[in-house]
Amino acid sequence: MNIQQFLYFIDGISTWVGKAVAWLIILLMTVVCVEVFKRYIMNMPTAWIFDADNIIYGALFMLCGAYTLAQNAHVRGDFLYSSMRPRLQAGLDLVLYVVFFLPGIAALIYAGADYAADSWRIAEHSNVTANGPPIYHFKTVIPVAGALVMLQGIAEVVRCVVCLKTGEWPSRLRDVAEIDVVEEQLAHSEYVDEESRKIAIERAHEIDEAARQRGMG
Repeated sequence: MNIQQFLYFIDGISTWVGKAVAWLIILLMTVVCVEVFKRYIMNMPTAWIFDADNIIYGALFMLCGAYTLAQNAHVRGDFLYSSMRPRLQAGLDLVLYVVFFLPGIAALIYAGADYAADSWRIAEHSNVTANGPPIYHFKTVIPVAGALVMLQGIAEVVRCVVCLKTGEWPSRLRDVAEIDVVEEQLAHSEYVDEESRKIAIERAHEIDEAARQRGMG
């Protein structure tokens, strides 16, 4: 397994987890809609619904962190960053990852594991509402999410090192998804003629194929 395949492998784990966990938004929407119906139509509110909403949304938010990092989609103040050369970007990122990210996430995993262990030991239940639901399983999400973010963070550190050596950022799995977006946007555009549309799509596929070849090489 070469470096690019290693990066794709880590990206793939983060992407799979992110897309799987994204289905929780359907569960959350269903729970909210059912509760609204019960509360305002049937006058039968559920006491623990607030806890359930927090658990579902919290799990969704935390477990999608690695996926967001894999897509390079976290908020970045890029007014100056976007104008830097790739090597300068990689150097700045590497310093920030080593000084802040890795120690911070390591502390999150350590503290989160201890936090979850205490919760399991006492079979902790929520005290937000009377007879609140158990929350020890939810607190276990904290170290799990931290471990996933740490794994993706290691991949990002490797990307920085590769960029410092080559002067170019290694490709991401998102490249394939972006090709589909380009095709869809071009297909429905009223301001691009047919010939230009075909050329742009062919060029997008060439870029996609080149990225695949780099990953297989």
